[in-house]
Parts: sequence; C-alpha cells; structure tokens
Amino acid sequence: MAGGGEAEDNPLPINVVPMVDIIFCLCVFFMCSLHFKQLEGKFDTWLPKGKGTGGVSTGDTPLPQEIRVALQWDEQTELTQRMLGTRKVPNDDELQQLIKSAYDDFVKLNRPDIPVTIDAEARVPMDDVIRVVNICKRNKIDNIEFALGAPPPGVK
Repeated sequence: MAGGGEAEDNPLPINVVPMVDIIFCLCVFFMCSLHFKQLEGKFDTWLPKGKGTGGVSTGDTPLPQEIRVALQWDEQTELTQRMLGTRKVPNDDELQQLIKSAYDDFVKLNRPDIPVTIDAEARVPMDDVIRVVNICKRNKIDNIEFALGAPPPGVK
C-alpha cells in the first residue's frame, strides 16, 4: 500500500541531479569570487629599539631627534595630560598645530623621516593614544612609533 500511495502522490518523477550540480557550481563560483573586506583602522607602527624608557629628557642630556608626545594619567582630575616636549597641551587643536609646526621644521631641515613617538603610561586609556595617532595621520605623518615606558606602580 505504501508503494501504491507514492505513485499516486507524485505522478511525474523529478531528477534532482542536474539541480544539485548547478547549485554546486554556483557555490564554487561565489566562493572563488568572494573578496574579503580590508581591516579598518589598520596602521603601520612599531616599537622603537632603545627609546622610551626615561620619558622626556631634561638637563644635560640632549633631546632625541624626534617629536615626542607624552601621555600621562592625572589621578586627581582623572584625565590624560598631554605634553609635547616639556609643554603641556590642553586640547586636540593645539596639539595638532604644534605637531604640524614641529614636523614642518624637520622637513625644512631635510629630515622628513623624523618619527612622532607616542610615550603613554599604561594607565592612559587607549582612546587617548588613538586620538594622537589620528592627529598625526591628519598631518600626513606616517612615521609613528610607540615608546615602551615604565609599568604603572604596583605592576611587576
């Protein structure tokens, strides 16, 4: 009875092999033509060798031949303090202008490969570090380095 019922329910037999072949070919085609999206926010940076262990130098030792932006965490205000050399910079616009003028000075000295070194404490939020990187990119400075500073107090 089961065999007789199937013949009555499906009067025309359908061959699904060609349909499976077409679907397989379409899957292979779409997999081969797939292009992956580039990662957003990717930028080339590296840790410099032998730099960044002492912060901004003062006194008799000469300043390094770089543009150094120091980022320090202020416990009292719970904000990041930014310094370009020994000068405190209160906002992004002023920091952008100072970095641009310092970079332009090095370009005039025929040193366009001078790096901008970001020296951030470990307690500084990553958002503030990326903000400085974006300022450098807006000024078309591609040579950005990160200085490896001392760990925060209590961290070994």
